[in-house]
Order: sequence, then C-alpha cells, then structure tokens
Amino acid sequence: GGVPGTAQMLRTLFFSNIQNVDTAGIINLAFNIPLFLLALKTMKKRMVVGTVLSVALQTIIFTYIIAPTVPILDDKLACIVIAGLLGGVGCGLILTNSASAGGLDLLGLYLSHKSKKISVGIFNIIYNIILYTLMAILFDVSTALYSIIYIVVFSVTIDRWHYQNIEVELMIFTHVPEVKEMIMHEYARGVTCWDGKGAYTNQQTEVLVTIVAKSEVSSVQREIRKLDPNAFVIAHTRVSVSGGYQKRLV
Repeated sequence: GGVPGTAQMLRTLFFSNIQNVDTAGIINLAFNIPLFLLALKTMKKRMVVGTVLSVALQTIIFTYIIAPTVPILDDKLACIVIAGLLGGVGCGLILTNSASAGGLDLLGLYLSHKSKKISVGIFNIIYNIILYTLMAILFDVSTALYSIIYIVVFSVTIDRWHYQNIEVELMIFTHVPEVKEMIMHEYARGVTCWDGKGAYTNQQTEVLVTIVAKSEVSSVQREIRKLDPNAFVIAHTRVSVSGGYQKRLV
C-alpha cells in the first residue's frame, strides 16, 4: 500500500527491472522527494534527519534487493502475515525514534497541518482504498485482497508498537509555576492545575494533571527535573482518553 505500493504498480505497468535493479525503488524515491519538501516546514530537525535516513535506506533496499522469483514459503497468506508483522515492527521503530518512513505520512502531515479536519490515519485509509480498487481493476481481485490483508496486519502491528498510540496521565506536584508553562509551550499539551497542601509539611504546592504520549514521558520528566528537582511525578499508563487529546504521528 501507500507510495511503495504505487511505485510497484507503476513499475509493473510501465517499467521493467534494469539488470539487477528494481525500478520500483527509484520510483518510490521520486515520489518521496517532493512530498518531503512539501512537509518540511511541519517537521522538527530530528524528524527531518531520521526521515532522510529512512527513505535513503528504503530506496537502497527496494532497488538492489530483488524479490525472489520463488516464494520462500508455499503458503501465500503466511508470507503476507509475516511481511505485515515485520513491516509494522520496523515502521513502529522508526516512528518511536521520532522519524517517518516517508510516503503518505509526509503528505498526511502536510494536509493535517493545513486543516485540523484531516488526520494522517484517515488520509492513509482513503488513499489505500483508491489504490486497492485500481489494483483489483488492473490486475485481479486476489492481489487487491492480499494487499488489504497485509496493510491490516501492518497497521495493527504499528498501533501495538508505536508509543504515540499509548496515552499516559501525569500528575505533578511542584512549587515552580514554570512547569505548567513548559508543558503547554514545549509539548503543546493542556494542563489542569489546582492548589494543594502537603499533609506532613503543611506547605502549599501546585498540583498539575496532563495527558501525554508514552514516547513523551521521559522527555517531559527530564524537563520537569531541570525546572524543579524536587517535583513529585506520578505516571498512570492504563488510561482511556476521549475528547480534545491530540494524537500525533511522532
């Protein structure tokens, strides 16, 4: 699916492999360059570097490692499930390390930045529905169905692996007002606060509650320690969130 799937479809229809070079890798790179430039303004420096490395490595593997003509396993469904699991883990690792695998993620980032009504996930689904419909028309229905099975396994694996999909509630007890400002400005997360008092010390303290992604927890705690080394932080990982919480790609 996505841009790699589009590249493979175009390769099959209009191009052919040159000796031991798969032209799908070159087509994939050609699509990613304008998409990367389009989404550049919405990306942090770390994500830019990680995405460039990811797409470069992806292009090399795509281009020079030719798929075997004879399947390693006779069971086609087993091959698809294994590929979906491995691909999902790989993409999850990329996203967990604040990078992107390129392709539709980049275009989705750009469109979601332009309009809050568009999410990266919804855009991916719409694009892939169109792509699989074309596959069913141009090739055969079984190819489209196997592709759908792959993308479902791939997507579920990413959701299980990617820490951005796991919400964590942080309860922070601090005497430093700048802590809540840091969370709101540096991480763009909402904060609920109220005045509290220590039962033992009888001292006034500020109680803050916020929801962040699991991948942000270590970074937030590190920044809290810089502002208030004596801050007390409680993290709850098994929380269900609905409403104004914003999930992000990275």
